Amino acid sequence: MGPLAPHISNLYGRRGWIVLGVCALILFVLFPLANLVMPKGSLFHISDFTVALAGKIMCYAIVAVAMDLIWGYTGILSLGHGLFFALGGYAMGMYLMRMIGREGQYQSDLPDFMVFLNWKAYPWYWSFTDQFWYAALLVVLVPGLLAFVFGFFAFRSRIKGVYFSIITQALTFAFMLLFFRNDTGFGGNNGFTDFKRILGHTIATSQTRIALFMITGATLIVTLLFARAIVTSKLGRVLTAIRDAESRVMFSGYNPVHYKLFIWTVSAVICGIAGALYVPQVGIINPSEMSPANSIEIAIWVAVGGRGSLVGAILGAAIVNGAKSVLTVAFPEYWLFFLGLLFILVTLFLPRGVIGAFDQLRDRLRQRKLAQPARGSTA
Repeated sequence: MGPLAPHISNLYGRRGWIVLGVCALILFVLFPLANLVMPKGSLFHISDFTVALAGKIMCYAIVAVAMDLIWGYTGILSLGHGLFFALGGYAMGMYLMRMIGREGQYQSDLPDFMVFLNWKAYPWYWSFTDQFWYAALLVVLVPGLLAFVFGFFAFRSRIKGVYFSIITQALTFAFMLLFFRNDTGFGGNNGFTDFKRILGHTIATSQTRIALFMITGATLIVTLLFARAIVTSKLGRVLTAIRDAESRVMFSGYNPVHYKLFIWTVSAVICGIAGALYVPQVGIINPSEMSPANSIEIAIWVAVGGRGSLVGAILGAAIVNGAKSVLTVAFPEYWLFFLGLLFILVTLFLPRGVIGAFDQLRDRLRQRKLAQPARGSTA
């Protein structure tokens, strides 16, 4: 079994379902009770800040699963997934901006940044975004259509490897520059912020925050199960074959373009959904989410957790972003150095990531247990 072969994680089997059930219990019962019921002075109380931070990390975990589908199982390294994440965030962000109504600084039906720039009406691409269903549709369609069009031409041209990675990063950088402009209707450098309501509920309340947290947790679980269904199906075996030997797949009568285009588009849509869940919990979306560094970080999450392991991708996102939350407060000037060092160490000493190290340790312990009776019988 090669270093990138899919890991037999605990998610598959009875033990895995028990673990998943325990996680669901924590997300949907213990967290809400600790946040809403336990008094603030209690040792068991979980603050609104912690709820928002955990929700943000779960959004990143959803992106990591999407990245693992395209990189870990199909062998396509994308350095542009931050773009799809941001596009979903912007679609939801404009809906939240319109829910501010006349409570902005200028007390206008238009967002403050449009009034400041002397806009008289919403541009056509923001029409109907005051309707939640339409904004949700944009969250799915915009990243999906962009990924489909880009992937159609890239995969048909047989662009792969480092060239594909560079092109995806260039695409992300181009969109970041576009969104930084004040005359494009995306808020310029400041982006969208100062959100007040979602579906008629005040965002700042603990009840709304925990509801968003629970929705994000449910989305993460559904994403994990959906990705598991893909990678364990015939489609997943074809994707793995494309990763390991694409030319042999072609000679076997399969067209890799169709499979790569499908999983590429699905991965982009998942990122868009994660971005839409991210924005109301964090409270801001701006072009910095499209920065090349953010897309590189997504790849690092998957590498740290373990490529070709869905659980590993989630674990990697949790480890890196948990460390980031601590280190950017304690040692903000050293965070990027730590991130680079972490990636180098994982590449050199843990090529299968953290989940791969756990698998190796488990296999060694199992081999020792099997060897002990044999030694006793020969003594």
